[in-house]
Amino acid sequence: MTTAVDQLGAGPGQAGVLAPTSGRGRPLTGLASQSYNVASAWEQTAVLSNFQEQSIELLAAACSQRPLPRHLTEVSDAPEASTSNRNGTSAAVQAELEDIVLHSTNQFYKWHSELEAAFASETEEKYKQYAAELQGRLDRCADILSKVDAVLSYFEELQAQHHEVSNKSRTLTDSCERLVLEKERLLQFADALRSKLQYFDELEHVSAQFHSASLAVDSDSFLPHLERLDECISYVTSNPQYADASSYASKFRQLQQRAMATMRTKVAQVLQHASEQVMAALREGRASTSGMANGGSVPMAATPRGATPRANGRGGYAVAESVQQALLYVRFRTAAEAGLKGLLAGIQARVQRPEYARLLSDCQILYCDTRLQLVSGVTHDAILHMSSEPLTALARDGWAYLMQVCQYEHQLFDHFFPGEDPEGPSLAPLMDPLATILYDALRPRFIHLHALEELCEIVNILTHEVAEEQVGRRGVAVHPLRPVLHRTLADVQERLTFRAQAFIKDEVTNFRPGAADLDYPGKLQHQQDGASEQMPITQQSNGNAPVASVPQQNTDSQMESDLEAYRVWYPPVRSTLLCLSKLYDCVDPKIFNGLAQDAVHAATVCVQAASRQLAKQSSLMDAQLFTIKQLLILREQIAPFEADFAVTEYDLDFSHMRDHLRRIMAGASSTCCLCNLIVRLPLCFLTSCVVRGANRHVFSS
Repeated sequence: MTTAVDQLGAGPGQAGVLAPTSGRGRPLTGLASQSYNVASAWEQTAVLSNFQEQSIELLAAACSQRPLPRHLTEVSDAPEASTSNRNGTSAAVQAELEDIVLHSTNQFYKWHSELEAAFASETEEKYKQYAAELQGRLDRCADILSKVDAVLSYFEELQAQHHEVSNKSRTLTDSCERLVLEKERLLQFADALRSKLQYFDELEHVSAQFHSASLAVDSDSFLPHLERLDECISYVTSNPQYADASSYASKFRQLQQRAMATMRTKVAQVLQHASEQVMAALREGRASTSGMANGGSVPMAATPRGATPRANGRGGYAVAESVQQALLYVRFRTAAEAGLKGLLAGIQARVQRPEYARLLSDCQILYCDTRLQLVSGVTHDAILHMSSEPLTALARDGWAYLMQVCQYEHQLFDHFFPGEDPEGPSLAPLMDPLATILYDALRPRFIHLHALEELCEIVNILTHEVAEEQVGRRGVAVHPLRPVLHRTLADVQERLTFRAQAFIKDEVTNFRPGAADLDYPGKLQHQQDGASEQMPITQQSNGNAPVASVPQQNTDSQMESDLEAYRVWYPPVRSTLLCLSKLYDCVDPKIFNGLAQDAVHAATVCVQAASRQLAKQSSLMDAQLFTIKQLLILREQIAPFEADFAVTEYDLDFSHMRDHLRRIMAGASSTCCLCNLIVRLPLCFLTSCVVRGANRHVFSS
């Protein structure tokens, strides 16, 4: 009897493949048959090699030795116990079936049936066990899947929460960044606002400092507070758009004006104190040197440096001058330096501001007034003493003394006010009154001079010795004296011009010739006779006199011949040339040109008048020769002056307008045409230039 086991155990050498049957010999149908066919086909087609089978066995052994997870151990204990019980029962049944003794056919069939039933039960039991195990595994997988699904749901929920938290964190970060930026912007705005408000807040602090009694002008903290006040004023005035800026600016300016008034008062006090010390020392010095100065009748330093010593001795004056210089300059500088040096330096450092420029100017005026009180008396005494000298000596020595004083004052002024422009008017309030003292002493004396020679000498002294030599030698230190010096020179030149015009009028225009003045050609014959008489004397002296005496005799004879030549000149011509020669270097070229024109014109008129009288007395030939000679002398002598004797006169010429006026009067034309014609005509057609010269007769001859 062939069983399903025998059929399954048939070798590959058997022919054909047995159809799949169940454990009881019935063929399998449906899904079981398809599974069996797939398994059979897989076994036949996918034959494993020995190496692969060994690898599978090793893997199976390794997997069989792997312990189960801890949470599955307890669950798997019960199925294993039941399996072991079933295996034991099957083994007992098999052992019972194998040990049975068969005595008949019925027993065999019974045994065979029981054996098949046991085999079938054993076979099904394995599948049941496997199915139960698979079902348990499925349950566990389902449980795991449910847990995985729960975990995934939790993870998704957590991920959603993470996204929500991330979004919130990102939003919070952006908000924090915006807040940080807003904070920085607000801090910057607060700093800028604080930096702008500190100028306004500084009002109370600065006001309290300036109103406190402990803050003095000479303290170290005064100038820094003043500088801070200036900064506040500059900021407030440069930003008028701020609220209450104008009121704060006015308050700041009130404090500034109060501070500057305090500084001005301090400067005045220091200068007054120094002046009082110097005045006291001067009084003591005058009292001590009164015996040395001839009973006190001569002021100290009245004789300037370089002047001629007086009869009562130069030593006393030198001591007095040195004492005066030490008191007026060194003592004053020492007394005022401590209180003024730093304060004036602080004012000069801010001189770019208009208010401080005015304050510095006020301080300079105070300084000049103080110095004027000290120096004016000494200068007046010195010039008063010089007034006893001749006018030329007074002009020379007086200006030399003033320039020495001006140089000392410039040095002292530059010590307190360094960097000031020497060309500026800083020392003018001091030096103008001092120079006016000399001007008042000179003007009444030269205004009464009549001689051209004395006036010309004073002009030369003022021009060359004073304005050129002394001013050029002392430099910019004496520039404050130039206005009064130029005014004095202008007054002397004006007096000289007036006297020259009077001289021309008296000696040339109003000249009335006498018989001796019109003795021509008699004067020429006398001149020729005198020259012929001097010729033998000159030859004799050249042949017999010693060599050393010959040049002297020649010089004397030359001078006599020149004098003889001057004697034959007509007196108005001689006076004109003498006057012009004196005025040439003493007056302005334009003024000289005008005087020269008047003088030459008057001289030519006189020559022509004399020529007419000479023609009546002698002959026409002598008159013409007289005129030619005098005019040639005049032309020859005025040539070096290089004066412009021509006068240009412009006359309006309306002769070409006569016809237009006639037509207008006749009604043939209108005034508009005349106006258009006048506008279109250039000026050269409306004017005619006539050049008339005072020397036209001179050059035409």
